[in-house]
Amino acid sequence: MDVFEAVAEPHRRELLDLLAEGARSAGELVAGLPALTQPAVSRHLRILREVGLVEVKPDGQRRIYALRADGLREIDAWIQRYRCYWPRHLKALEKHLSRKDSPDER
Repeated sequence: MDVFEAVAEPHRRELLDLLAEGARSAGELVAGLPALTQPAVSRHLRILREVGLVEVKPDGQRRIYALRADGLREIDAWIQRYRCYWPRHLKALEKHLSRKDSPDER
């Protein structure tokens, strides 16, 4: 599995979102995803570790998980090709919204 396959799964993206806020224990991650069981969260964390998006450090009896932001470089490099399109589309949206809010359009 690669990084793209790993982040394609919605629950793994939710785990990444939680870890983007800061390192958390496995128990905190399970509590943050009430729709998943502890074994399911563990499986998702294992996949995220294997593709290099998450690191784990033992802390006594607990395991602390943290986001490895450098693991997102491959996705960032792929998205980079498309960033040039965003300003043009945002300007078009801004123009559309300003026309919609003008008195002539009401």
